[in-house]
Amino acid sequence: MESEFAPKISAPPYYRLVPHMGSESAQFIIDNLLRFSFKRMSFSNDVIHELRKRIAMVDHNLGQSAAKARITRQDCDEVRAEWLEVPQSRLDRVFLYLHGGAFCFRIPRTQSAMIARWCRTSGARALMPVYRLAPEHPYPAASDDCLAAYRWLLNNGVPAHNIVICGDSAGGNLSLVTLMRARAEGLPLPVAAILLSPATDFSLSGRSAAVNEASDPMFSTAMLRWFGEMYLSEPELHLTPLVSPLTGDFTGMPPMLFQVGSNEMLLDDSTRAAAKAHGSGVDVQLDVFDGMPHVFQAIGQLPESKLADKYVAEFLETRAGWGRVQ
Repeated sequence: MESEFAPKISAPPYYRLVPHMGSESAQFIIDNLLRFSFKRMSFSNDVIHELRKRIAMVDHNLGQSAAKARITRQDCDEVRAEWLEVPQSRLDRVFLYLHGGAFCFRIPRTQSAMIARWCRTSGARALMPVYRLAPEHPYPAASDDCLAAYRWLLNNGVPAHNIVICGDSAGGNLSLVTLMRARAEGLPLPVAAILLSPATDFSLSGRSAAVNEASDPMFSTAMLRWFGEMYLSEPELHLTPLVSPLTGDFTGMPPMLFQVGSNEMLLDDSTRAAAKAHGSGVDVQLDVFDGMPHVFQAIGQLPESKLADKYVAEFLETRAGWGRVQ
C-alpha cells in the first residue's frame, strides 16, 4: 500500500524504492511472524510478562547468535550498557546502538547479531545501552538513559565525529530524541544516524497506520496504542518532540539513513520524518523495501537484509568516511 509520501510521478532525490525480491525465505519469516503474532492478543496491563515470554520465544527461534562477537558489560555512570566487538573492530569507530522493543523489551540475540554484521563490515564496535524499560520505568527513563550513554562516550574519549547513532523501531525514536536533546544541551552531534523503521509519531496520524494495518504481520492499532500507554500515560504529551520526534526541529541534524518496509503501519513514520529532515536541509537517504515487514533487517539470512546491509555500508562510507573492511 502506498504511503502519502510515496512518489507518484517522480521520486524526491533522497527516496529509493527497493523492488520486492520475492524470496521464499522472506515469506517464511513473515509466516513465522504471523504464527507468533501479537495482533491476536488482548492487551491489558497484566499481559506484559506474557508478551515478554513470547518475544523471548521469537528471539530464540528466529534469532541468530552474534558469531565471533565479544560482548562485555560496561557501566556508563548510572546506565548499564554492553560493548559489542568483533575481530575487525577499531577504537575510532563506534555505533551507539539503541535497541527496539516498543520501549518494553529487548530481543538480545537478534539485535546483537544485526549490529555485529555492521561492525564486521565497517570495522566498528558498538555500545548498546540496556536502558530502563516500560511500564516499570515509563517516560522519560529510556530517553534519559540513552542521552546519558551518549554523554558518557563523549566524556570518555570518543569524539562525536567517531560516533554513528543508530536504532530500530523504539530505538529509532530514541535515536532521534537523543539527537534533539544533545543539540539542545549544546553537545556535539554524531557524524551520522541510521534509523530502521523508527517510531516517530505517537498519534498514529500517518495514512499507513490505517491502510497498512491488514498487511502488517506484527502490529495492530490496539497494540501500538497499548505500547504507547505503557511508555507514556499522558496523551497530552504524545505530540511533543521528545515523544514524537516527527513534531520536532530537524535543523542541523547529521546525515540520516532511513530504512523501512512498505507493508508497515509505521511506514509513514519514516517517510514523513525523512521528508521533514530533507526540508530542513539535512542530508537524507530513505530506502523503502517493497513487501517487507517491520525491521526485517534483524533476520540476517534474508536476501533483502543483505541488500539493506550493503546500503548501510555505502551510507557509512560516503557520510561518515567509514570505508568497508571486508
